[in-house]
Formats: sequence, structure tokens, C-alpha cells
Amino acid sequence: MSGAHFAFTDRWGGVSAAPYDELNLGGAVGDDHVAVRTNRELASGRLGIDPGLVVWMNQVHGRDVAVVDGPWTGPDIPAVDAVVTSRRGLPLAVLTADCTPVLLADPVAGVVGAAHAGRPGMVTGVVPAAVEAMVRLGAEPSRIAARTGPSVCGRCYEVPETMRAQVAEAEPAAWAETSWGTPAVDVAAGVHAQLEALGVRDRSASPVCTLESGDHFSYRRDRTTGRLAGYVWLDRERDDA
Repeated sequence: MSGAHFAFTDRWGGVSAAPYDELNLGGAVGDDHVAVRTNRELASGRLGIDPGLVVWMNQVHGRDVAVVDGPWTGPDIPAVDAVVTSRRGLPLAVLTADCTPVLLADPVAGVVGAAHAGRPGMVTGVVPAAVEAMVRLGAEPSRIAARTGPSVCGRCYEVPETMRAQVAEAEPAAWAETSWGTPAVDVAAGVHAQLEALGVRDRSASPVCTLESGDHFSYRRDRTTGRLAGYVWLDRERDDA
């Protein structure tokens, strides 16, 4: 999509030691803070963005959305699970290690968003809340491009039957079954169904299951592990370069 950039990391090319090896981008998982800062600089350098401009979140599995026009300035990052901006050139980031990272962009309106959709966030509607916040900034669902990154798939995300039923009541498309025949949840499928219902037609999903892929961090597989990141941003206007 012209002017819009979407990127998802894997676990390689960083400096963190095991069990966070190598490109851990999460600052609250027990890794060395210097290593995390170096990793974020490495990832940003490869993407051609300023690491000091990236807007991160304090993710709490909710549905709150923050509208931002720059990086956080205080010592504490607000507890939100989605951020949106109308500032071109400002990169937004979402951290995951099985949850579904959701990146959104309407280059015509100059609005982008990033959301952290775990099972609780998908059920409570964090992605619709992010789209609604983008619309208030001038975006139109028919113009929004949505990209979901690596996450645990419905064939692997085993849950109790009661939990599957509760999730499916909120979003039927998330009903799933593991490859071994037990109850499961497909968060990415639920997210895409929500986007479809909102009129977001330009969508694509990563085929990577984090639990199955040794190239990606997975909390369900390893427990103590690093975090992947998804980044979204728009090109700056020429006179803002």
C-alpha cells in the first residue's frame, strides 16, 4: 500500500542471551535492559526508522486505546492495548509472543494504528475500538489496510471447553479445534471477522504459528521468553522530511 509500512520481527539478529535469544524487544520480561535497548535500535535501524520515535505500549489485555502524536514523555507508559496516530512518520509498535499483533493504516487520511489482540482483548473488542479511534481521526474502514502478524494458531491454542464457548459467544469465528481434536480458540480468525464486520476489506494474515515456529517467541511453548514486535508507520509528507 502506497505510503504505508508494516513490519513483523522474528527472534533472530539481536544480542539477548538465552532464554531471550536473540532479538527480544520486550522490556518487561526479565531480559537485560541494555540488551533490549540495543535490540530495539537494531530492529529500527533495519527498518529505517528512528528508535527514539517508536511508540510502545504497556499492554494489559484490555481494550483501551490511546491517541498519540509522539513518544511518551513521562516515566510511565500508559496501560493500553492499542495506539493510533495521525502523525505521518511516527512508528507505532505492538509486542507479542502468541497474541495477535494487528497493524492498521489509512494512508489517505494519514492515520495508523497498532493493537495487541490476545484472547481477552479480542473478546472485549480492542481491534474495533482501535478502528473507531482511527475513524474519529478521519480514517474510513473501506480504505484501512489491516495486517495481522505471527500468533498462535487455532490448531494449537488449546483451551477448556467452557472458555471456548464463552469466546465463541462473543465472536463465533474464533471457535476452533486443535489438530488433536480438543477445544481451541483462533484469535486471528476472530480479529479478521471483527474487521470484516467493520468494513475493513484489505486484510492479510501471517501464516506463521508462533507455537510451532522455532524462529518466533512463544509464551505458551516456553513461558520465559522474549517478545516479537509489529511496527506500522506512514511516509512523512515531503515538506515534513
